[in-house]
Amino acid sequence: MLSTLSAGTAVAALLLGSASPTTPARFGDDPPTGKITITVATVNGSGCRPGSAAVAVAPDNTAFTVTYSEYLAQVGGSSKPTDARKNCQIALNVHVPQGFTYAVARADYRGYASLSPGAKGLEQANYYFQGQPETARKSHTFAGPYDTNWQTSDETDVDQLVYAPCGEERYFNINTEMRVDGTSADPKTTSFMAMDSTDGSINTLYQFAWKQCPARK
Repeated sequence: MLSTLSAGTAVAALLLGSASPTTPARFGDDPPTGKITITVATVNGSGCRPGSAAVAVAPDNTAFTVTYSEYLAQVGGSSKPTDARKNCQIALNVHVPQGFTYAVARADYRGYASLSPGAKGLEQANYYFQGQPETARKSHTFAGPYDTNWQTSDETDVDQLVYAPCGEERYFNINTEMRVDGTSADPKTTSFMAMDSTDGSINTLYQFAWKQCPARK
């Protein structure tokens, strides 16, 4: 949940910016029509204690969302030093219809930030399948004064997409991090950055790229 210092401002702003995103672009082959299930296998990190992250699949199988309920980094005021950096490592168990494999072509992150003059915010993420190398981290920075909703997007070129091995079940791992550095001249001023929703309306969107697996001989 949002801290006492920031809850009133952030919740109002999150709700104002909570409109559903437009229909995502389609990447790769047409998505399968069969049922896709995604469950949270493990979750670790200072920004997402167990039970504070939820996953849902889009009805047309083009994307899935992850919603966090306690993901906020802040400095200043009564903040502790450890509040300035929050991270989340989540492993997803993804079941897709037989004969298909997937990659994640694009990730859209959303939230709210209130940064005083001189303060800076950072959001970064990377992704990988169990047993495969991690991708390079993609970072986005914000500078105060800043007091509004934020959104970032990470998109992978088609020729660089990494697909899950056909016929194998591998956890899909998402590592995210948020940092806030610096405060204003007033030590009572709190700067924060949230990827946090109290009502499930703010989420991160991961867009699938689908590919049919070669027929087994």
